[in-house]
Amino acid sequence: MFEAKNYDHLIGTPGFSDQMLKNHFTLYQGYVTNTEALHKTMSELIDAGKIASPEYSEVKRRFGWEFNGMRMHELYFDAMNASPVLLSSESTLHTKLVDQFGSIEKWKQIFTRVGTMRGIGWAVLCADPVSGHLFNVWINEHDVGQLVTTTPLLIMDVFEHAFMLDYGLKRADYIEAYYNAIDWDVTAKRFDAIK
Repeated sequence: MFEAKNYDHLIGTPGFSDQMLKNHFTLYQGYVTNTEALHKTMSELIDAGKIASPEYSEVKRRFGWEFNGMRMHELYFDAMNASPVLLSSESTLHTKLVDQFGSIEKWKQIFTRVGTMRGIGWAVLCADPVSGHLFNVWINEHDVGQLVTTTPLLIMDVFEHAFMLDYGLKRADYIEAYYNAIDWDVTAKRFDAIK
């Protein structure tokens, strides 16, 4: 049911060593494998009539961590490109970012600040289709901190595995490299899809 996507096309992305990317792909594949295994275990426990068991409860709790880890990595890698794809000034996302934050640079400054906050997790630009508002969100763990009803547009992994091999403790340098690897066409299409 759940299968890992192949992101080998990102090998050679400037600012990301091949070894760091391969390590990251392996970590992602682990989330996919664990999601599949937990889904199978939950189905077996349901079929055995054990939904009130402590085992079912623990598997159910763990599923959110593995599933969200899988999907957040897919959103992260899907919006990356070995060659930068700039945000078109004609896109509705560009217009929204400028309207809400004053400029793309101001949005980038705020998003970077979220990404450099102490701790592990994710910096996420998301859109709330109810209010029409964009949010720069800190998600500490895959299953904690997500804003209900929002659609993730841009995901930046700031767990240590995403940068330590290449940048050590210089997370801000990794973030700058990440900006050069964003495929803004993918991100803009995500925004357009929620309208």
